Amino acid sequence: MSVQLDHAIVPSRDRKAAAELLAAILGVPWAQSSAFGPFSPVYVNDGLTLDFDQADGPFPVQHYCFRVSEAELDGIVERIRARGLACRSTPHGAADGRIDTGHGGRIVYWSEPDGHVWEALTLSYARRPPMPASRRPG
Repeated sequence: MSVQLDHAIVPSRDRKAAAELLAAILGVPWAQSSAFGPFSPVYVNDGLTLDFDQADGPFPVQHYCFRVSEAELDGIVERIRARGLACRSTPHGAADGRIDTGHGGRIVYWSEPDGHVWEALTLSYARRPPMPASRRPG
């Protein structure tokens, strides 16, 4: 069996509201509480759960990226905009409301509600196979 990420903890100022919002944006189920701790889980897929945990003090901003189909990205963007949330074409910076298409696929970022950088992309720029030496420039 290959190594797979099963779950991750997401710190939040309001775990229930944050879990509900992410689940709504992604179009996946969530629960207000978990039988396995003080979490509000978001069931991203059959193999990954994001457990939102209440953080009363400061916490670091994290980056979470989801690879999705073209149709799923369209739905995510539609749900972000329907909720009046800001989105952008870059990981950081001003909300420009655009989708990045400079990596061969499409990418959108948003940071609600706790400042974490959420990303949805259709083609992984981190998982591209290396270019053969014969095709490399120079």
